[in-house]
Amino acid sequence: MAATEPLMSQPFRHVFRVRYAELDPQGVVFNARYLEYADLIVTEYWDARELRLSGEGALEFHVAKAEVNFRKPIRANEFIEGRAWTARIGSSSMTTRIELHGHDEVRGDGAPADDLRAEIELVNVHVDLETGKSMPIPQSARDALLAEETEQRT
Repeated sequence: MAATEPLMSQPFRHVFRVRYAELDPQGVVFNARYLEYADLIVTEYWDARELRLSGEGALEFHVAKAEVNFRKPIRANEFIEGRAWTARIGSSSMTTRIELHGHDEVRGDGAPADDLRAEIELVNVHVDLETGKSMPIPQSARDALLAEETEQRT
């Protein structure tokens, strides 16, 4: 996965806590859960940008590609900071980058502040639900995703 810089100056950030149910028998987060975490971060990111994901006027995106690079394990009760940004917007698709970092300020265990655990890249295609065909991403969504981040959520 090639590193890509955000199209805005700062990535969106959201902190969450790992739950016991997300662990595998080895005591680390099960690998399939990383894509659930990506979904959580993207949902919060798009919500912060006031993009409608359900109901009338909702944007309809399908994941066309998902790639995960695992760096370090994530364990029970850790706080993880998800960082997301739009790396590319085409006519009907876009690439979102998500990084999962250990969050030492909440954990208090002395881990470095920039403790990268995983990198995730999602390519989403804007689609017409009835036909399943791709369609252009609305300008309003482009503007929202490329706007400067003014508020960080936790």
